[in-house]
Amino acid sequence: MQTERFTFPGHGGHNLAARLDMPDGAHLATAVFAHCFTCSKDIIAARRISARLTAMGYAVLRFDFTGLGHSEGEFENTDFTSNVADLFSAVTTLTEKGMQPSMLIGHSLGGAAVLKAAADLPDIRAVVTIGAPADPAHVVHNFGASLDEIEKNGRAEVSLGGRPFTISQDFVDDVSAAQIDGCIARLKSALLVLHSPIDQTVGVENAAQIFTAAKHPKSYVSLDQADHLISSAQDAEYAAEVIAAWSRKYLPIVAPEIDTVPEGILRVSEADPKGFLQDIRSGDNHTAVADEPKAYGGTNLGMTPYGFLSAALGACTSMTIRMYARRKKWPLDHVRVDISHAKSHFQDAETETTTKVDVFDRAVHLTGDLSDEQRQRLLEIADKCPVHKTLEQSSKITTHLA
Repeated sequence: MQTERFTFPGHGGHNLAARLDMPDGAHLATAVFAHCFTCSKDIIAARRISARLTAMGYAVLRFDFTGLGHSEGEFENTDFTSNVADLFSAVTTLTEKGMQPSMLIGHSLGGAAVLKAAADLPDIRAVVTIGAPADPAHVVHNFGASLDEIEKNGRAEVSLGGRPFTISQDFVDDVSAAQIDGCIARLKSALLVLHSPIDQTVGVENAAQIFTAAKHPKSYVSLDQADHLISSAQDAEYAAEVIAAWSRKYLPIVAPEIDTVPEGILRVSEADPKGFLQDIRSGDNHTAVADEPKAYGGTNLGMTPYGFLSAALGACTSMTIRMYARRKKWPLDHVRVDISHAKSHFQDAETETTTKVDVFDRAVHLTGDLSDEQRQRLLEIADKCPVHKTLEQSSKITTHLA
């Protein structure tokens, strides 16, 4: 992943801090990510979702709204309208760089902002909201007892997420007056609503309101056990993968020739240089991911390499047994193969050296009205599995720099 850090002028002329992450390979599309209320472009959810999208070919611009993160300006002088204006500035900046964005992604209040902005951005083809409120005024409940002080003095200091922020009456008035139902109804782009049913900050009923107000094409995907800030790496990875898979139907993506996998080649590409996540492709129709457990520095989002090796043995065993039973027309209803893998010490009788060998324990479960003789024969057939034979024999692996 290549990263460019720069600033661009926001709605009031202040320089806004931005980070543009570019994919190492094919560039499929460009997206702008709007962060949550009082957060920044570097909040963990924004980082993880953007990194995963970038690994899958999307350029992603993240920026700090005026007065937040590393951006200039005073937060107390901003409001929902200014956030939307900052979004327009971000889109304009990318367009001037020759990277017209086609997708907007907004988290929490940032989701409401992208809904507001997208209605007036005809080149945006896809909009994604993550835990977004259906009414921007929803954030007012965070100010609690300070609302009276804000009304009386025109502003007050409010603790949000353990940090102090000065909230003005102008902000309260602006966010209370903001209506996005009409903007949602005017969307010319496809809409994806991501929301957790257990979100304690912005209830899932907001997702229903946004979804109902929008015209087709629209989709809703539950984030299940995710919290509002999408603080779990697994939830962030899932959100990014859903966004990528969904958006390819609506974005003007043309897969470049370099991205095709030749026949007979299985391609493994690193998805996360800081971890171990790998994208696996076989041809143009079959994909998977490999990873390592969290205890070994991975994110546990896919099977381990040895897991795939065990899967190859189990799948080949099951297929081989099924083929033989089908040919014999035996009453085999179902096959299940349980594989466990370990390494055991093995002493070579000739050299008297002790080494470790791989041991695959294979438990074959057969269901059906089979005789004992038939069951025994199917167990013998398991050893005829081609992968079994490959693992029992020594293999030759040649390696070279491409």
